[in-house]
Amino acid sequence: MAGIYIHIPFCKQACHYCDFHFSTSLKKKDGMVLALAKEIRLRKHEFEQETVETIYFGGGTPSILAVEDIRLLIDTVYQNYKVADNPEITVEANPDDLSEKRIVELHQHNINRLSIGIQSFFEEDLKLMNRAHNAAEAKKCLQIARQYFDNISIDLIYGTPGMDNNRWLENIRTALELNIPHISSYALTVEPKTALQKFITQGVITQPDDEVAHEQFLMLVDALEASGFIHYELSNFGKENYFSRNNSAYWLGKKYIGIGPSAHSYDGVHRSWNIANNSLYLKSLENDSLPSEEETLSKTDRYNEYIMTGLRTVWGVSLDRIRNEFGEDYQKALLQQAQQYLDNGKLEVSEHVLRTTRKGKFFSDGIASDLFILN
Repeated sequence: MAGIYIHIPFCKQACHYCDFHFSTSLKKKDGMVLALAKEIRLRKHEFEQETVETIYFGGGTPSILAVEDIRLLIDTVYQNYKVADNPEITVEANPDDLSEKRIVELHQHNINRLSIGIQSFFEEDLKLMNRAHNAAEAKKCLQIARQYFDNISIDLIYGTPGMDNNRWLENIRTALELNIPHISSYALTVEPKTALQKFITQGVITQPDDEVAHEQFLMLVDALEASGFIHYELSNFGKENYFSRNNSAYWLGKKYIGIGPSAHSYDGVHRSWNIANNSLYLKSLENDSLPSEEETLSKTDRYNEYIMTGLRTVWGVSLDRIRNEFGEDYQKALLQQAQQYLDNGKLEVSEHVLRTTRKGKFFSDGIASDLFILN
């Protein structure tokens, strides 16, 4: 199984918390679509032995493109790669782009999964984040989308300054009432050089409270698990058969090609990433050149990556795989370093698999970094 990720580096406006690579100028949009198609063609040799099972349009805001542009990129993948019979084809979208006409067009063009950036169903939160949609648009687009798409994911953000537990619970209830089968939910984080960081420094917005975020995370876990969702990755909850096949491939160490400026790729041994600059990306592709850098992952790099991804997921870290793939010394080191977390109940071992417990799940990234082996 392999995946193709296509980064669309454009947005209508900048959300205050976002540090992804994008531009709010659409002047180069048409040229970018052609450059993305060219990169797809130039890299087909990388997947000569692979079957593509997922195509994922991320960003930025992919729904800012015309449906014909998205169709062109999908067709280019089909023309140059071996594609599975029923691939998962996901388009990230914002509610303000999803009129009924647009939803129908996406449905008619073989897209079978929508990932919609709702973030909140409340006006106060959306204004604080500088989202382009309002609360009414958030609900309306989901009501329409459910008529055409079975497989829908939404994003929700918790730990937002000023959002109390009752409002957070209402966000969760609204998602459940709309019968959404997959929810990705993240704590609001303050990234460097974002508008959010600037406003916090100036005292315009209060710093997000880690304790409130932890409490709201546990509320989310309880509410969704009680409603039949499986908490299969730290930030992801899906009904049975509705896990994101694209994201699951990342966490399970499958190969993927990242197309577009700032996109990352992984082949099991090497990680590469494209330049995060639209103009330089376009210039390189004009010359049939791939504007990327590459690193070869050492055994220790691959071990640390498996610890990080494994502890975030329901699949955990297989002690047998650690021994077989990395050696007995790595397995011993892991168990020694994990002992403090086994003792305090944040980790557990069951059937030769190391996993975070309910108590430890929120802290899985920090626990993983404590278990890393340093080169």
